[in-house]
Amino acid sequence: MSRAVTLIREGDCARITLFNPPVNALTQRLRSELRQALVEAENDPKVRWILLKAGGRCFSAGADMGELDRLHEAPSLPELTLAIESGTKPCVAWLHGAVLGGGLELAMACHYRLGPPELRLGLPQIALGLIPCAGGTQRLPRLMGLAAALHLLLSGETIGATQARRLGLIDAVTPRLHVEAQQQAEAWKLAAQGVRRTRDRRIKVPVADAAGWLERQCLALPDEARDNPACARLFEALKTAVYQPFDEGLRREWALHLECLSLPQLRERAEARLAARRHGRRAPRHQWAREG
Repeated sequence: MSRAVTLIREGDCARITLFNPPVNALTQRLRSELRQALVEAENDPKVRWILLKAGGRCFSAGADMGELDRLHEAPSLPELTLAIESGTKPCVAWLHGAVLGGGLELAMACHYRLGPPELRLGLPQIALGLIPCAGGTQRLPRLMGLAAALHLLLSGETIGATQARRLGLIDAVTPRLHVEAQQQAEAWKLAAQGVRRTRDRRIKVPVADAAGWLERQCLALPDEARDNPACARLFEALKTAVYQPFDEGLRREWALHLECLSLPQLRERAEARLAARRHGRRAPRHQWAREG
């Protein structure tokens, strides 16, 4: 079996590459191999910084929907993102194609992010009745502010590189460079600034009473959105991000994510998506129906 993650040291850079076609899904095997690569890079005295990138058509489209029952297996995605963020050597994510769900959570844990104009970034978990599980509700508002983060999380939409740069989600937009040396040179310009952890940033809130503002936003949602069982949990996770320490926010986000996973609606939606993928069809849009 070929490896899903490779590590190559070039000078003082440890280049770690994900390769799990077709969309670099963050399977348990990939997570385990990535964790080992990070440990090797951290323990190598010749390595001064880490470049995290991916092969294939995109950086990562997130979790493997066929492995929902294995999300907790070590290293879980929350454990992996914490390991990246806590590293003592600057880690730069070179992004391309789609950067979605857990893939974006992985990127947000890196100390810097850059990529070409054609990037598409988003956290679409809400369409499945899920919330992010690896810091998406905690790091996103620290990077782009509470209001912009809420919109991205609730809509499930993607944004392009230019908008992501303007909002603070990525640090630089560069032409797509095909030569490894050029990519590393661009990434090194960021890494040279040293370790910069997203968790240490303050969240920009639209008003002083962020809790009241979040409650009003929740009440203003249309019935269909409020019937999505993930919505209330999303608002709770964001409130925790604003008012509690980062580690407590991560714990609460994970617990709320597990609550979503336990709901029968989620399992039905995931199975529909997998069936559609197997038959080459677009997954159906889900309409959340009221009970009773």
